[in-house]
Amino acid sequence: MTCAGTAWRPQRKIELVAGTPPGGGLDRSARALIKAIESLKLLDVPVEVVNIPGDGARKAWTYVEQHAGDPHVLSISSPNLTTDHLVGLAAFDHSSFTPLAILYTEYLAFVARADSPIKSGADLMRRLGDDAGSITVALSTAKGNPNHIALAQVTRHTGGDVRAPHIRVFDSALDAVADVAEGHADIGVITAASAVKELAAGRVRALAVSSPGRLPGLYEKTPTWAELSVDCTIGAWRGITGARELKAEHIAFWENIFSTATAGAEWDAELVRHYWTRMYLDGAPLREFLQRERAGMGALLEDLGLLKQASP
Repeated sequence: MTCAGTAWRPQRKIELVAGTPPGGGLDRSARALIKAIESLKLLDVPVEVVNIPGDGARKAWTYVEQHAGDPHVLSISSPNLTTDHLVGLAAFDHSSFTPLAILYTEYLAFVARADSPIKSGADLMRRLGDDAGSITVALSTAKGNPNHIALAQVTRHTGGDVRAPHIRVFDSALDAVADVAEGHADIGVITAASAVKELAAGRVRALAVSSPGRLPGLYEKTPTWAELSVDCTIGAWRGITGARELKAEHIAFWENIFSTATAGAEWDAELVRHYWTRMYLDGAPLREFLQRERAGMGALLEDLGLLKQASP
């Protein structure tokens, strides 16, 4: 059954593009949303996850760019669309497409290898304050993303040089946390869900999280940065974005689908399972949020020395 109330409805299979490999963060978002939609029988056409990893998910956006006006091609979106543009990695940002909804936010975990001498958030702060250049950090997707900004906030709190840590960038947070477990990076700053497997196996240790309150499950004993008196409360939201030039009836249809899907029991279960925090926005509040975020990210990236300078 298709949600009623809009004139348009899909005529063929929906492609839901994820810019990470199967199992990566954007892929998890896509599959969780599909489960929620299917549990409520909201669509009468199939939805297929299309994984297009590479270049920090920018290959996926290049694919979406080729489908202007087509409401059957959607993509999992994140703040990286803003930060990639601000640092000069991409010519496009959210305004190049049609933002449809933010689904949730996921907070970040700072992790170290289980046998690392960095055993706590306090240990990490001491290292960053004494010699930030001695720290190698694994991140996913790109420099300048929310993970990198979180690292900079902690480093700045210690009085360390925010530009000094050595950054290793991976297309997937799973690869970043594996880099830590293998001993190539001192710490990783990744979404909390991405470290669960390595945490459960005892290969990495959680030092602190960027959430406003403690996360449940494997993170219940892990302090927040706020508990350690550090101003670092930042999440990486995930949403749905369509190609540019979608019509009002397309937007209305998808907003109806996503708001309904994220109000169901299946979605609630996915939030718990992946350590995600509810955050649904669409319409005018979504557009206003993206504008505020762009301004805030620009200021933080300028502090990092990563903001691309406009041409004279």
